Amino acid sequence: MRVYAELAQEGNLTHLALVTTTDTMQIALEAKNLVKQYPEVLAVDDVSFAVQEGICFGLLGPNGAGKTTTVEIMEGVTPATRGEIWYYGTPAGKRFREEAGIQFQNTALQDYITVQETLQMFQSLYDRRADLNHIIEQCSLGALLDRDNRKLSGGQRQRLLLGVALVNRPRLVFLDEPTTGLDPQARRNFWDLVKNIRDEGTTVILTTHYMEEAEILCDEIAIMEAGKIIIQGRPNDLLHQHYKNVIIELPIAEFSGDLSSLEHRVLETQGVIEIETNNVNDTLRELASLTSGLNRMKIRQPNLEDLFLDLTGHSLRT
Repeated sequence: MRVYAELAQEGNLTHLALVTTTDTMQIALEAKNLVKQYPEVLAVDDVSFAVQEGICFGLLGPNGAGKTTTVEIMEGVTPATRGEIWYYGTPAGKRFREEAGIQFQNTALQDYITVQETLQMFQSLYDRRADLNHIIEQCSLGALLDRDNRKLSGGQRQRLLLGVALVNRPRLVFLDEPTTGLDPQARRNFWDLVKNIRDEGTTVILTTHYMEEAEILCDEIAIMEAGKIIIQGRPNDLLHQHYKNVIIELPIAEFSGDLSSLEHRVLETQGVIEIETNNVNDTLRELASLTSGLNRMKIRQPNLEDLFLDLTGHSLRT
C-alpha cells in the first residue's frame, strides 16, 4: 500500500488530499530452484525466493550453509548447476548487469590513485552512470577525494567501495558482509549510509555476520542451513511467531546452586546464563536461592540471534 498527496478541487477551493493505493510492490530479483553441485558437496539445494523492490533483504546463515554460493549465483559470478535468476520478470541478462551494483567482501583497489580517480575509473566502465557528486555526498567522501587509496582507514575504504558499487546508478545493489572488521562507530556510520540508499528506492541484498546489523537494516530476511532456506520473513513477524516469552540474563559467576532445578529452558553462552520464561516474577523467586545476587540481571525480548541459534544450533560465526 502507498499513501501520497495530490491536489484536490472542491468548488473554488484547492487543497491537498491523501490518496491510498493498494498496488503491490514489484519483484526486483527472484531465485528459481537454484542448485549448485560441487564434486563433493551439494552447496545449494533447490533454493527459491523473491526480493521485493525497494527493500533491504538479508541472507543469513552459518559458514557452509550455502548463502555465499547463492549470492554469487545471483550476482552472476558463479554459474548454477540448475535453476534461474529472474530480474523484474525476465531472465537476468544484459539489463541486470547494467543495473546491478556489487560491493564484494574483499576488493583490491588500485594503488597510487586517489579516491576521486577511483570513482571516475570505475564509472567509465559503464554506459549507465550516476551523478558522482551525489555519490560523494551520499557516501561521505568529500573530504577524501584527493587521498591515495593506500591511506584510507577501514571505514573510509568501505565507504569508497560502496561508492564504487553505486557508480552505475544501480536499481539493485549487493552488499557482501560490508562491515566486517570495522569498529563499532564505523559500522554504525555505514548502517546510516545503507538506510539512505534504501530510502532512495534502491533494492539492497545484504549478507552479514552481525545479527544486530540484520535486525536494524533488513526489511526481510532468509536464513539458510545445509543449502536450504529454513525460514524467511520480516524480522519482527518471525520473532512474534516463535517467541511468547522474555529472556533473563545473568553472569554464570553469580550462580551458586544447581540450575537443573529450574523448570525453564536454560542456555549458557560466553559466560552468561539465559533463561527463557513467560512469568518473570516466579522465575526471579526461583533464582533468588540459586544466585549471590540479581544486581547484574538483564531482562530482554528475544532477538534475531536467539532465533538463529534456535533454528540452526550455530552461532553466526561458526
